[in-house]
Amino acid sequence: MKEAQSDTLGFVPQKDIVYNKLLPYADRLDYESNDILNKIKGNLGRAVQLREIWPGVLFWTRKLSTYMRLYGRKFSKEDHVLFIKLLYELVTIPRLEISMMQGLSRLLINLLKKRELLSREDLELPWRPLYELHDRILFSKTEHLGLNWFPNSPRPRSSSKFIIFKLVQRFSVENVLKTLVKSCRPYFSETATQEMLDEWRPLLCPFDVTMQRAISYFELFLPTTLPPELHHKGFKLWFDEMINLWVSVQNLPSWEVHLVNLFARLANDNIGYIDWDPYIPKIFTRILRSLNLPVGTGQMMVARYITNAYDIGHVVLWVSSLLGGPSKQAQAQLSGLFNSITSFFHPSNHGRWLMKLMKLLQRLPASVVRRLHRERYRKPSWLTPVPETHKLTEEDITDFVQSMMQPVLLAMFSKTGSLDAAQALQNLALMRPELVIPPVLEKTYPALETLTEPHQLTATLSCMIGVARSLVSGGMRFPEGPTHMLPLLMRALPGVDPNDFSKCMITFQFIATFVTLVPLVDCSSALHERTDLTELERELCSASAEFEDFVLQFMDRCFALIDSSTLEQTREETETEKMTHLESLVELGLSSTFSTILTQCSLDIFKVALEKVFNFSTTNIFETRVAGRMVADMCRAAAKCHPAESLKMFVPHCCNAINQIAVNEEVLNDEELDKEFLWNLQLLSEVSRVDGDKILPYRSDLVQILQLTLHLKCKQGYILACNLLHHILRSTALIYPTEYCSVPGGFHQPVSDYLPIKDWGRPGDLWNLDIRWHVPSVEETSLAFYLLDLILQPELQRLQRFAKGEQDMSRDDVLQSLTIVQHCLLGAGSLMPPLKGEPVPELVHSLVNLDETTLFTGMEYDKTRENYRDAICNVMRQLLHYILEHSEDDTKSLFSIIKIISDLLHFKGSHKHEFDSRWKSFNLVKKSMENRLHGRKQHIRALLIDRVMLQHELRKLTMEGCQYKASHQELMRDLLRLTTSTYSQVRSRAQNVLFTALGTYNFCCRDLIPHVLEFLNPNNSSVTQQQFKGALYCLLGNHSGVCLANLHDWECIALTWPAIVRSGLSSAMSLEKPSIVRLFDDLADKIHRQYETIGIDFSISDECCAVANQLMTTGGPIPEEPVPSDREAEEGLRRQKQKNSESVEKYRQLIGDLLDCLSNRNMPWKFEHIAIGFLSLLLRDDHQLPPPAVTFFVKSLNHDSLYVRKVAISAVAGIMKQIKRPNVKVPVSPSELCGVMEPNKIVAGDRSDNQWLQYNSSKLPHTQQSWDHCVFIEKTHWGYYSWPRKLTTYAPQEEQPKQNLSREEMTEREQIIFDHFSDPVFINQFIEFLSLEDRKGKDKFSPRRFCLFKGLFRNFGDAFLPLLRPHMERLVTDSHESKQRCVAEIISGLIRGCKHWSFSKVENLWKLLCPLLRTALSNITIETYADWGTCIATACESRDPRKLHWLFEMLMESPVNGEGGSFVDACRLYVLQGGLAQQEWRVPELLHRLLQYLEPKLTQVYKNVRERIGSVLTYIFMIDVNLPLTQPTTSPHIADFTERILLQLKPLTEGDEEIQNHVIEENEVGEQDERTQAIKLLKTVLKWLIASAGRSFTTAVPEQLRLLPLLFKIAPVENDESYDELKKDAKTCLSLMSQGLLYTDQIPMVLSVLNEIAGSSSWHARYTVLTYLQIMVFYNLFTFMNDQKAVNDVRALVIRLLEDEQLEVREMAATTLSGFLQCNFLSMDAPMQAYFEALCKTRLPKKRKRELGSVVDTIPSADLVRRHAGVLGLSACILSSPYDVPTWMPQLLMDLSAHLNDTQPIEMTVKKTLSNFRRTHHDNWQQHKQQFTDDQLLVLTDLLVSPCYYA
Repeated sequence: MKEAQSDTLGFVPQKDIVYNKLLPYADRLDYESNDILNKIKGNLGRAVQLREIWPGVLFWTRKLSTYMRLYGRKFSKEDHVLFIKLLYELVTIPRLEISMMQGLSRLLINLLKKRELLSREDLELPWRPLYELHDRILFSKTEHLGLNWFPNSPRPRSSSKFIIFKLVQRFSVENVLKTLVKSCRPYFSETATQEMLDEWRPLLCPFDVTMQRAISYFELFLPTTLPPELHHKGFKLWFDEMINLWVSVQNLPSWEVHLVNLFARLANDNIGYIDWDPYIPKIFTRILRSLNLPVGTGQMMVARYITNAYDIGHVVLWVSSLLGGPSKQAQAQLSGLFNSITSFFHPSNHGRWLMKLMKLLQRLPASVVRRLHRERYRKPSWLTPVPETHKLTEEDITDFVQSMMQPVLLAMFSKTGSLDAAQALQNLALMRPELVIPPVLEKTYPALETLTEPHQLTATLSCMIGVARSLVSGGMRFPEGPTHMLPLLMRALPGVDPNDFSKCMITFQFIATFVTLVPLVDCSSALHERTDLTELERELCSASAEFEDFVLQFMDRCFALIDSSTLEQTREETETEKMTHLESLVELGLSSTFSTILTQCSLDIFKVALEKVFNFSTTNIFETRVAGRMVADMCRAAAKCHPAESLKMFVPHCCNAINQIAVNEEVLNDEELDKEFLWNLQLLSEVSRVDGDKILPYRSDLVQILQLTLHLKCKQGYILACNLLHHILRSTALIYPTEYCSVPGGFHQPVSDYLPIKDWGRPGDLWNLDIRWHVPSVEETSLAFYLLDLILQPELQRLQRFAKGEQDMSRDDVLQSLTIVQHCLLGAGSLMPPLKGEPVPELVHSLVNLDETTLFTGMEYDKTRENYRDAICNVMRQLLHYILEHSEDDTKSLFSIIKIISDLLHFKGSHKHEFDSRWKSFNLVKKSMENRLHGRKQHIRALLIDRVMLQHELRKLTMEGCQYKASHQELMRDLLRLTTSTYSQVRSRAQNVLFTALGTYNFCCRDLIPHVLEFLNPNNSSVTQQQFKGALYCLLGNHSGVCLANLHDWECIALTWPAIVRSGLSSAMSLEKPSIVRLFDDLADKIHRQYETIGIDFSISDECCAVANQLMTTGGPIPEEPVPSDREAEEGLRRQKQKNSESVEKYRQLIGDLLDCLSNRNMPWKFEHIAIGFLSLLLRDDHQLPPPAVTFFVKSLNHDSLYVRKVAISAVAGIMKQIKRPNVKVPVSPSELCGVMEPNKIVAGDRSDNQWLQYNSSKLPHTQQSWDHCVFIEKTHWGYYSWPRKLTTYAPQEEQPKQNLSREEMTEREQIIFDHFSDPVFINQFIEFLSLEDRKGKDKFSPRRFCLFKGLFRNFGDAFLPLLRPHMERLVTDSHESKQRCVAEIISGLIRGCKHWSFSKVENLWKLLCPLLRTALSNITIETYADWGTCIATACESRDPRKLHWLFEMLMESPVNGEGGSFVDACRLYVLQGGLAQQEWRVPELLHRLLQYLEPKLTQVYKNVRERIGSVLTYIFMIDVNLPLTQPTTSPHIADFTERILLQLKPLTEGDEEIQNHVIEENEVGEQDERTQAIKLLKTVLKWLIASAGRSFTTAVPEQLRLLPLLFKIAPVENDESYDELKKDAKTCLSLMSQGLLYTDQIPMVLSVLNEIAGSSSWHARYTVLTYLQIMVFYNLFTFMNDQKAVNDVRALVIRLLEDEQLEVREMAATTLSGFLQCNFLSMDAPMQAYFEALCKTRLPKKRKRELGSVVDTIPSADLVRRHAGVLGLSACILSSPYDVPTWMPQLLMDLSAHLNDTQPIEMTVKKTLSNFRRTHHDNWQQHKQQFTDDQLLVLTDLLVSPCYYA
């Protein structure tokens, strides 16, 4: 096959679409594809060399992606590589417009998609251009200033209803870029890994946002598919470093997720080359933690665990890659994982975690199947294969499937629906049908019997559908599978139930799925004829005798269903044409299931079924809306399967019936027709939808019926007749397959030669599909044209005469004629050639050919016959103009005409929306029945035929890039006329057709826009309001199509935007009409949302041209187009320059036009706002705004309208960035600066070579000289992890651009700003506006205003400071929040803007600022403290701390001094914390000073100060991390601090009495005793522990452990709101600590502390130990389980507490034990059982005869306690398996029942246990009963229903 093809093509294709070879015209496709590829290569190559990105390159790259959709990768390997290289060059053009970049990227991704086609030898791509592209877009430096609009940047105006769109869009550009990098990754060079590490390692500073950025780059870019011999240049360079980083982080920072994704990908690409064993327990512990499952009672969730949880998709990939291999450790842990979470899958549990668990369940089997496919069935390619030692063995698979079965079976009935479980089962059954299917069957049979639990039925059936294929095909592993098939089908029949819709649908789906897989042939005769059958085959043969019975019973059920859904009389009168939504779904299910059954029947069964359907449909008369449609559908299904037999029965019957009634002439003119007449007509129209050549014998009968009925008076009647016409035309004119049987050739051979049961579940064979195509024969085409001449011709003549006014027609007649025309067009559209006409000239200028390519779809148009498409087109246009002039209110006819125009333009035999829904349903069916394990397109035959048919349809529908001809132009003008007509429904229908057409024809928008804008022109006074609205809607577009107002092209925008603004002056515009106001809002919104910065520079690099040249001269078909000559290339360069300068010109002109509109005094305010919005979109970073616009925006800063001021503030901030003069940078060498060599291996943290960066108060730059000598490094992260390759800093002052220019030295734009801001009046007004409230209580510090001030002070130095100073001094003393906010914004802008000022200026600045800040901080209020915090934090961000030493020294003066009350203290600390937190690791000295200052103040009285101190302590100790390769920090250490604290807490730890919260009176003076001080200290320490749980990276476990005993003492047991702060905090603290991640070496320390507390005298403490233990063990499950000693210690601890003297503690211990047993942490072994049984037998002392009235002794005796402990132990075991009955359970229940009459509290425990047992086992008691012997059951029944319930 390949050889023959490569001869015709002249090359070996990479991978073409196989389905093309099965089309009926397949032999023509090679020539066609070669021709198209030829054109693409030639024209694309030319366009690039002539440097014409638009339209040339974009036009031909779009053609290339269409080519790939139609033919796959049908080009040679050389071409493939060249296409990729060319597109890579194009995508990475630096100034390429974003929208173009996205389009080209999508094509490039598509070219790279099948990575097995190109190996690393064939292709190498550089990584850096992609990184630069990624960085420029996703981390744009100018986007936040509004100088760059990406397809999704946050816009100033957008209402909530567009938020959804935004999410989708934000995804788009980011996702396209990510997918692009993913696709290129395998082809990065071998040195890339090292280069990337050098590039991004310096960013790894865990306290900085750059950490997230670096790790996400690593995740995205690092190549992991290098071959094993290059591993030392690949992952081995970074694996240890990254995995240790991951292991040592405890509190889930946001970047940990990226690391996990990276490891998952690494593991998957290199199975068998990395030893994961040491990390496996850690991996599984973290996965379990990441599921956020609720454990224990009243547990608090740490917020960040929820937001930063791992992505399940990657977790699954990682786990499935760890399985297998020699050690089997991963499978053991995975079984442990599922054991511990199984009970969460039970349907009675529900919560936000459930979605995650279900996702895990659904994806894990799929991932393992994918891996198995890769190891066993995938074609070997250049990608590294999995080594033999690590492939999954049969045993591995069995273990895996077994570990998943229990949770999956529970999840079948989950509340979220059974789909996830069904998909999991489908994949598991592929691997081990014998383990998976029997338990599902066990659940299915009872569900089919029950009538009371419909949910159970739908759930089990949907799971059965998933495993259908594995069940039916049986195979080696599960040979008895097929025997279940018939019983299941028969039992499913009652599900066809008219009263339960969902049950009915799932039953249809179930029957259809099974029948598709199995030929319904009665093989029972084979039992006598053949002797070579196995036992199983004999069984199947005898069972197959029931098939006929099944089919007939199914039909009876369907007839019953139809009878019950007949249209009731009531609906008959109200004339509802449509079926309800549910009815139409049932109709669809019914007809498709029935047609599947008939397709799969043998001829004998079919004849019986046909007879039955014929009798049912002809002996009854149905109304035509609901029941009639269903019956007709069933008849159609029969006719489609065997047309000859069926038509022989139906056609004569229907024709006779119709003719008999029509003998009576009056009938034909009745408004209401006879029901029998209608029903027979409907039946006839449906059964005629069959293979064309089978209709030919009946042509005369059918034509006679058509002539009789097409002109009926009754609308319902003539529409049915039109359907008949439509169906006859369609079946003679189209190409389609005529049968969809599951075995080629059907089942009609005798049983002796061919045994159908061998084909059960057999996949179709793609190479021998043997499709029977219907291709129109000569007779059929002539029949079609005969019908058109007979029927269409006269209608067109009538309509034409009417349109000329020569003949009168009533509206009904016009509509009837139009309906006939429309149905003729729909039926014979594929026979009519497209519209003729000359191409419209002069739309765009291009140096390359922009012709359309035509595809052959099996039709040779007959040129000799009349082209009816043109004829219809002419008549319709005349008619349309006539109706619009004479009777515009005839909307029904207009609707019909719009429909016909749409079909004239687009219809060639199938509709796009039908194709889309078929494609969708094809994919759904494929998914539910595919075999992912073996792959290789092993689908069933019907699906494969469907896919070939879809390929044919796709070719028919591929229309985009059509030439725009004059005839199209006329129709579009007509549509435009309709879109601006009087009636809104006509408008909206016409608009939809228009939008589709706009997307189809090349460049037609440019032709149409001027005509649309005519309606908006204010000088055009004849425009009506309807036309005005219609035109606006045309500009707005629909949600999917083109938006005319926003085409990414200067010419169009320069026309539309000013026109939209000017339309405000039009007479048709009225702001009183809400619909018009809303339209303008939507229009402005859409433009703001969709606008992307349009390119001004369209240059193409020389590298591109070189690749393009290669493309034209090598490889497969060598293009006919000549390579451009030098002269042409120069012309191309000249046009490129010209295009760039024209773009700049148009850009300026557009801004000029908008400013003109704004200067018009009469412009309504709404349009002023719209225009200003447009202007703000036009700021860009590569071209400065023209001076008039600068003036406008600066003036607008003082506009009356708040909206305008906001836009202006953003815009002026952007302008400041545009006119900023660049600063000079010079490289510095860190080792020379400090005289210490850089370390040769990686050492992070505080080292001698980065010490000079840190704040040191003895070396601060206090003088001009020291300032000049000091090397400032502004970015905080440089130097922490490692130094960048080139460290740069700013050059000395004298080399920088001059500061404080005089006005003469400034540019024009600078002068404008300078003049305004030097004007005191302007400044007064400006500050006045800035200090107004916007929304009371909602305002926050505004980053936009900060950017504006920063720009002012950065560009103009301190020029405006004198004018602003008095304002600042005034505002600082005013306590109003808006005034304070304004001054905070100015100050932060000042501090950041003075970055490059000279020393003297900076010094003066701080002399001014320090007093101001002091005043501000003493006036701080509850409303403004957040703003001041933001102000200082913003000011310190990315600044060298030594530059800001004035600020820090001032803030450190004495934050907590009590002046101004506790609140001011807390605020000062908050502001200080904001500044220090930004400086991270560079201010250890300040942190030490602060800690020293705070320590004596930790006993603060006030709660708010305490909380703030807690938070500050977190930041002080945040730098003390325990990460790999990191030096101990010079910042404060937690350990030293804890030592000092414990000393002060001594009074509390020693005493034994209850610790009460000490509240002191405000006025109490003097020293309190040590104990009170200690309590106050403890409160602050608790605040610190709580605050640091969520923020720090590593938890200081050893230090915290020393505080544990104290917390246990305080924490209360019950949840009670009334507890004081101290107790609540202690409880919270314990909850957070118990969730912490522990390492193996820390476990013994924790357990010893817990053991010690378990011996405490307070029972509260002992009780709390248990709750702590539950959470701690679950959250560190696998770390514990890996350490046998720890497990034993935990067990001993729990059992010890079971025998506690306090009842509550004992009960809690039992609960804990049952939890540990349930999650399989402890197992129920014989010694443990024996131990409890022995305890139970403890003899109780005799009850002493007490004298009545004497005090009852309350302290239980030791014996009672021990006996109770034994009973509790047994009870824990029973409660630990709530959903099943293990083997040991019956005996334990018997043991327990012996204690029913013991003294309290034992009796209570036994009762509770039994009632719980009854509650949880009640649902499946039938199954559970079988585990007990009869005697045991007797005892049990006695117990469970015993009188003790009523005692």
